[in-house]
Amino acid sequence: MDLQEYVDQFDSMTCIMSVEKKSDGSYGKIRIEVGNPAYVASFDKANAPIAMKDENGFVPGCEYTTYLPKDLNFEHFVVASAVNKKPMHAYIHPDRFPVWFNIFSLPLNIDDPDKYYCTYTQELSSEANTEQMTNLSAKTTSQVLQTCIKLRSSTNFLKTMDEIIHDIRIACEASYCCVMLTDFKERTCSLLSEDIAVGVPQHSLKSFLDDSFIEYAQTWLKTIDGSNCLVIQDKNDMNEVKLRNPNWYRSLKSAEVESIVLFPLQYNGETVGFIWATNFDTKDTDRIKETLELTTFFIASEIANYQLLQRLEMLSSTDLLTGVMNRNAMNNRVLRMVTGRERKPESIGIVFADLNGLKPVNDKEGHNAGDCLLKEAALILKLTFEGCEIYRAGGDEFVIIALDKPRKEIESLVEKIRKDSADPQNVSFAVGFYYDDKGGDIRVAMREADALMYEDKKQYYDRFPELRRK
Repeated sequence: MDLQEYVDQFDSMTCIMSVEKKSDGSYGKIRIEVGNPAYVASFDKANAPIAMKDENGFVPGCEYTTYLPKDLNFEHFVVASAVNKKPMHAYIHPDRFPVWFNIFSLPLNIDDPDKYYCTYTQELSSEANTEQMTNLSAKTTSQVLQTCIKLRSSTNFLKTMDEIIHDIRIACEASYCCVMLTDFKERTCSLLSEDIAVGVPQHSLKSFLDDSFIEYAQTWLKTIDGSNCLVIQDKNDMNEVKLRNPNWYRSLKSAEVESIVLFPLQYNGETVGFIWATNFDTKDTDRIKETLELTTFFIASEIANYQLLQRLEMLSSTDLLTGVMNRNAMNNRVLRMVTGRERKPESIGIVFADLNGLKPVNDKEGHNAGDCLLKEAALILKLTFEGCEIYRAGGDEFVIIALDKPRKEIESLVEKIRKDSADPQNVSFAVGFYYDDKGGDIRVAMREADALMYEDKKQYYDRFPELRRK
């Protein structure tokens, strides 16, 4: 067969790929044998829709890595078509390119003792085509639709994510499946959901997560190297991970991971997390990858929406000056308790802490100095009453709610605040403390603590009349 004559029959950008045969049954180098005029034109630097490594133009018979970074997903795609004789289709948006790829591949039966062959056709577009994104098998479409229905009908996002991750692990026949959230700007990461197969000696990701893990997660993006995912399904693939990311390779081997499919969760150009499954059914890699490619699109969108709602809730319940919770959050907390929307606590401890001397500071040094004093006061309370709920009820007044805490523990913290406040050179509080060991009405406890605080404030100004408000 004249490969050039054959490929020139195509109007779309098309080439012939070859895969080197090895005596042990594995494959070797992957080459671009010939390309039609449309494909060859894409190598012209002046007109190229995508950037190529080699700026000298297309040379028939070169390895594909002459022009493009090594990409395991691309290799799997070509091998599945050329070696395994499967017609292949994918619609993807690799991070390294500013375009969407609609790609097709058909196996070619060419009698060659040294190589396998397939066609490779690509169509490029700057915008996503939803029709192409949903052009999937019936089984894949059904699985993705189930995920979408669960996500959109959920009233409990976290519980629903647990169900979805379980479903994905079962569909992949994997030993483990997980979603981890990342914030590369704040340098934080957290576990959203995970599912472990019964009888698998797999540790929870919680055992490894700390402040430094975000650095580890960032190396995954370098390992993926601009592709849309990473699929490791055999020793050859694992050796590539060993070259790109030796620390991760050692971690995978120590965890007895033989295969992994890893997708970054992308939303509006940002990586909001990762989803991965380990020791999956490698005989069904193509379907698993196809399913996760679209599923992750919806999961990433729902995660971004969930995080937005969390941030809005935080903004509506957080005092922006001091960082503690605000009066709105306190009122909602009290309402949940008195209406029975939360279980009644065994004990309630309430501390009212009113900052002494704020008005003189505002009057003499200005409101910026007063704001600094409020911030310092809030920090002292957070450090002292760690593990309790701290609210800025308004102005210079703070409220601490301590549920199911021992009386002596809270009393000792209140005494520390009082002792430090006795020195007018320190940040000083008037403090009122009330404790109900029966877990009674929180509104009564708050009224009692408030009254005791005002009595303490009167005593403070009796000792230091020069600091009295005027």
